Amino acid sequence: MKIYVGNLSRDISEDELKKEFAAFGAVDSVTLIKTNLPEQRRGSDLWRCRYARKQKAAIAGLNDKEVKERKMVVNEARPTADRKSNDRGRGGFGDRGNRSKY
Repeated sequence: MKIYVGNLSRDISEDELKKEFAAFGAVDSVTLIKTNLPEQRRGSDLWRCRYARKQKAAIAGLNDKEVKERKMVVNEARPTADRKSNDRGRGGFGDRGNRSKY
């Protein structure tokens, strides 16, 4: 199970976040999600631990906890939806294959 952590301070480090979760068990991985802009984060995170019972305890213990003047939102991460192979994406030029020649 992965845990989603949202509403994080933009200046929080992976080590600081690991310390918060370490109280609930060994932390397998922490991934801070960044924007395309240098040194900015979306303020969200995925955390993994081996034991489901400890993960549930971490969710209960850390949800709404204030860290660096922001209350964290902690819950079980939802799986990403599978994209269809015929998904056209969000290009700005439409479907060129169906253009009329007139």
